[in-house]
Amino acid sequence: MKSPIILFLLCFSICLSAQSVKDLEAKLKGASSAQERMGIQLDLAEALLGKDDKKSGEYARKAFDTAGDKKNHAMAAQSAYVLAHSYKKRRDDRNTEVWLKTTLRYAKQAKDSDLIIKSVDERSKLAIKKRNYRKAYEVNQEAFDYFSKGGNSLSKLERTYSTQKVVLEKETNEMKSDKRDLAAEIARLERERNLLSKDKSELTKKQEVLLQERDQEREEVDSIITEKEEALVDLSEAKQQAEQRAKRREKEVQKLKRKDLERMVVLETKEKELAQFELKQAESENYLKLAGLASLFTILLAIVFYSRYRTKKNANNKLADQNKIIEEERQRSDELLLNILPADIAEELKENGKAQAQKFNDASVLLADFKNFTLISERLTPEQLVQELDYCFRGFDFIISQYPSIEKIKTIGDAYMCASGLSKRKTLPTEIIKAALEMQEFLEDYKNDRSKKGLQFFEARIGIHTGPVVAGVVGVNKFAYDIWGDTVNIASRLESNCEEGKVNISASTFNAVRYKFDCEHRGKITAKNKGQIDMYYVKKAV
Repeated sequence: MKSPIILFLLCFSICLSAQSVKDLEAKLKGASSAQERMGIQLDLAEALLGKDDKKSGEYARKAFDTAGDKKNHAMAAQSAYVLAHSYKKRRDDRNTEVWLKTTLRYAKQAKDSDLIIKSVDERSKLAIKKRNYRKAYEVNQEAFDYFSKGGNSLSKLERTYSTQKVVLEKETNEMKSDKRDLAAEIARLERERNLLSKDKSELTKKQEVLLQERDQEREEVDSIITEKEEALVDLSEAKQQAEQRAKRREKEVQKLKRKDLERMVVLETKEKELAQFELKQAESENYLKLAGLASLFTILLAIVFYSRYRTKKNANNKLADQNKIIEEERQRSDELLLNILPADIAEELKENGKAQAQKFNDASVLLADFKNFTLISERLTPEQLVQELDYCFRGFDFIISQYPSIEKIKTIGDAYMCASGLSKRKTLPTEIIKAALEMQEFLEDYKNDRSKKGLQFFEARIGIHTGPVVAGVVGVNKFAYDIWGDTVNIASRLESNCEEGKVNISASTFNAVRYKFDCEHRGKITAKNKGQIDMYYVKKAV
């Protein structure tokens, strides 16, 4: 009896968990409208992403075509984004770029800020991957212009994020309350399970009593049969005695009719069969009662297990959704913090609420400053000035982001400062010099492009010095990560004594990279308040 019941419960639980790609395909065949088919096709594309990317792309393309026919810009943007990801999984960068641009176009029409940001971020990563910093800048600038024209400034986005964070904290508290309620519900179900186990034990005891009663009844029937067998023995003995008297009664027997004798024999046989039938009927009734009780217990147990399974599944799904939202917001917060501070400083702030100042003996400081900035700024409108500065500084940001050892420190007016060697691991100034040369190449392309158009352009001087610095976080409101020390002052003197378009390094920096770069010794140059300093122009990497 137990094996079929267990098999039935196993099959029942498997059927309950069925919600797969096959289910969605079955729903797609039964869809009655284009709108319904479009939604199911997008669900299929997302479900197949990472499993069958080609088929995922086919479903996403069908959903996109339907959305275009229906002029549903939001659905078209979502379908194009999934299609772009299917090409990305297949390492098809060209089609990935095409469909990310399509995503951006439809997301703008649908005013879907989230998809706009996601598509811009993906396109920017593709451009950086190909070291096309100009295109990466233009992609981000396009998104920035869109949000600026729409009234969505960065400060407004930050306020929106703060508001969403408050809502998220409220939802988190509500989720914790739901979790406590769920724990109470689980405890209640546990008590019910204990009660059910107790009822099961009582039912088992009753079943044992019924079995004992059945055994007793069998013993009574066996006793009756024994008595009848003994009676048959006595009858045999009486028969022998009757044979002795047979001769005396022969005349009386002859007088009896043959039919009467047959009736007497049949009657006796029927009585025996009736007794056996009554015995079997009693046994059958007891067996049916026992089977009925077992079936009732099995059904009750299946209902309880099903109820618990559904409750637990719903609770787990709800908890998983809430945890996913919390994790996404945590990642956004971490990304914002890492955009302001180095990773180890950000981690220390999160753990301790403050960061200790540190001294680094072999840090390399880069200072870049634009030539004739004041004169050029007088010829530009405020909007044009900020736009040109932003273009140049964004280009610098993209370049140093390719070198993990370099940390951007700050911008002051038209000056740009970054540094390497701000970690416990010893590093050479190789990467920061490569970044400086790429900055000058970037500005040279920028200069040629602006000159062809007859527009004003910036040229930069770059100085690099290697030595000890102290680094730390200062302030409470709008806190900042900064560095201090004479190394910073010397780097500033190297920058001010440099020609535009070149990279000027000190002797300490030169000695660390002398076999990796072709450098031109300028001799000892008098620097303000620092006396004479050996300076070198970096020509190229060896």
